[in-house]
Amino acid sequence: MAEQTKILSNGSKIRKVRRDILQENIEVWAMMLPVLVVIFIFSYIPLWGVVISLQDYKMGSPFWDRTSWVGLRWIVKFCESIYFKRLLVNTLRLSVLQLLFSFWVPIIFALFLNEVTNLRYKKIVQTCSYMPYFVSSVVVAGMAISFLDPNGIINNIIVSFGGQPREFITEPNAFPTIYTVTTIWKDFGFSSILYFSALSSIDPALYEAARIDGANHMRQIWHITLPGIKGIIAIRLIMSVGAILGSNTDMILLLYNTSTYTTADVIGTYVYRMGIEGGQFSYTTAVNLFMSIIGFTLTYMANRVSNALTGSGLW
Repeated sequence: MAEQTKILSNGSKIRKVRRDILQENIEVWAMMLPVLVVIFIFSYIPLWGVVISLQDYKMGSPFWDRTSWVGLRWIVKFCESIYFKRLLVNTLRLSVLQLLFSFWVPIIFALFLNEVTNLRYKKIVQTCSYMPYFVSSVVVAGMAISFLDPNGIINNIIVSFGGQPREFITEPNAFPTIYTVTTIWKDFGFSSILYFSALSSIDPALYEAARIDGANHMRQIWHITLPGIKGIIAIRLIMSVGAILGSNTDMILLLYNTSTYTTADVIGTYVYRMGIEGGQFSYTTAVNLFMSIIGFTLTYMANRVSNALTGSGLW
């Protein structure tokens, strides 16, 4: 009897603690509620539409029409498509370029700007680096195309050094470089915000102790700064690896043209043409589902490796 009374007492204490935690954080939950509702409406409710990837769906047909089920036909069709190799190679090439160059630029930018002591100059540089992110991708792509025009600023510089103007925007071999440089310029400033916030949380006493011990700036960066932000680096690297088959489709659609399909056409642009323009909803849904499964697998593997090597991960 005494034991049962003790269990009931402990249960009431736990419920009281939970009520106290809820009351203390009610404002936080109230702020999160609209975001959670939006995520639920636009991210989770549409998930049930993934069933059309297993059907021969026609516009206006019910989603649960058993007579239209075709299983994995569309995934097999995509893997056997004459475009499969080109799409996969182009997607991997552009994503790997992003991973090799775009991923590290915000880190290096944050590290260098962290060494600047002039706060006014530092804020101006930060603000200027953030601005391209808030400019529409349409405007950014339009600027890139105008710069690379035969009469644009890039060709004018080439001509001033005695070279010949080139149609960069129609050269297949030039597209990976154009895409990588454009996305770096647009995104690196905003991406560096996470690293700036992590850098600000490092204890200044560590740097002071390192200076007393005779460590120069490079040693301080290597032994204090980088270990202090390795968690953020690991998480962003995991997410980048998981998205390796999901290149920036919007920017590619704005920059590419029919003459650059051989190097610019990726899975995302193929899905856009076949799904939105061609009306093959079941086929393109199956392609996206296939890529999402691969992306989740890569994210899981990268997370396991990160946890083993750095002790940091998404879960």
